[in-house]
Amino acid sequence: MDTETIKLALKTVKFPGFSRDIISFGLVREVETTDGNVLVGVEITTGDPSVPEKIAADIKQVVGALNGVKDVKVRMEISQPKQQPGAPGAAGEGKLQASTTMQKVKYAIAVASGKGGVGKSTVTVNLACALQKILEERGKAGVGIMDCDIYGPSVPLMLGAAGRPEIENDLILPVENFGVKTMSMGFLVDDDTPVVWRGPMIMKTIQQFAQNVNWGELEILVVDLPPGTGDAQLSLVQTIPLDGAVIVTTPQPAAYNVARRGARMFEKVNVPLLGVVENMSYLETPDGERQALFGEGGGTMTAKSLETPLLGQVPIDIAIREGCDNGIPIVISDPESAATEVFTLVAQQILDALSKK
Repeated sequence: MDTETIKLALKTVKFPGFSRDIISFGLVREVETTDGNVLVGVEITTGDPSVPEKIAADIKQVVGALNGVKDVKVRMEISQPKQQPGAPGAAGEGKLQASTTMQKVKYAIAVASGKGGVGKSTVTVNLACALQKILEERGKAGVGIMDCDIYGPSVPLMLGAAGRPEIENDLILPVENFGVKTMSMGFLVDDDTPVVWRGPMIMKTIQQFAQNVNWGELEILVVDLPPGTGDAQLSLVQTIPLDGAVIVTTPQPAAYNVARRGARMFEKVNVPLLGVVENMSYLETPDGERQALFGEGGGTMTAKSLETPLLGQVPIDIAIREGCDNGIPIVISDPESAATEVFTLVAQQILDALSKK
C-alpha cells in the first residue's frame, strides 16, 4: 500500500457542507503507512466540533476499505477561527469585529436589493471593476468582491473568474481577475451541486468568508448580498463593520417598493446608505430616443424616500448582458459606453462619500 493510493482515496472525502474534498482544500498534511497501518494527519480551522468528527470518520471508512490496510489512525489538529472579541460597534451592541484577515481592508460596502431580478450582481461586478480602475489610476490598493449569494452565486461567471481557491497558511486565497479579488460559494461547489442549507450554515459560510479568506490589502471590499433581509444579510452586518450600503432597484413599483423595505434593515443596524442605483432605466434607440420599458422614476422615488442620493441610472444595453455572460464586464470590454460612464460616476461618488467618513 503506497501513499499515492491513499491520497487518491482521500479525494473522495468531502469537507462537510461542500462538494470539494479535503485534499484539494489542502487539509491533509501527512500520510504514513507501515505494514498495513496508516496514519493520516489533518489540520483544520473550525469552530464546529462536528466537522472534524465527520472528517475523521470518513477518512477511516474510505482508507480502511483499501486492500492491505489493517488499521487507520487520524491525527487531527484543530484551530479555532481567528476572531476578535465582540465589542460595541457601528452596527450596535455585540457586533463582531472583523478578523485579522480583514485588517487591511479599508472600507467595506454592501450592494443590496429587496427583490431578485433587478441586476444587483451585474451592478456589483461592474461597480467593482470601475472602482478598481479609478483606484489603480490613483496608485491605491485594489478591490475585492465577497459574493454572499449562497444559493445562486453568479459573480464568478460575470467576472470571468474560474478555478479553485488555493490555501496558504490555513487561509483561503481569493480568485483574482481584472485586478479584482473574489470569493464566492461558486468556487467551492460543483456547477451541478445544489446548496440546500438552512440559516446557520449560511451564517457560518459568511463568517468564513470574512475570517478565513486572506483578502490582503484592499481599499474597498464590495459585498454582493442576496435579495431580502434574511440570514445572509443579518450575519453580514454582525460580522463585518460595513461603511455603507448601495441599494439597487429598477424603475417599476414592483421593484422599488420592495427595495425601500429592504433598505430599512440597514437603518435598523446603523449602516449608512450611500445611495441608490437604478438599473435597466431606459433603452436608447438608434435615433437617440429613450424608451422607458420598465416605467420611470423608481430610483428617484426610492432615493427620496430613503433620504439618500440617486447615484446613477444604468441603461438597458445588450452589451451589459453579453459582457456578464462572457465574463468580461462592460466596464472592461467597452470603456467608452454609456453604461460604463454611469458605473464610473457611481464609483466616484461612492469613493467621495467614503473619504468623508
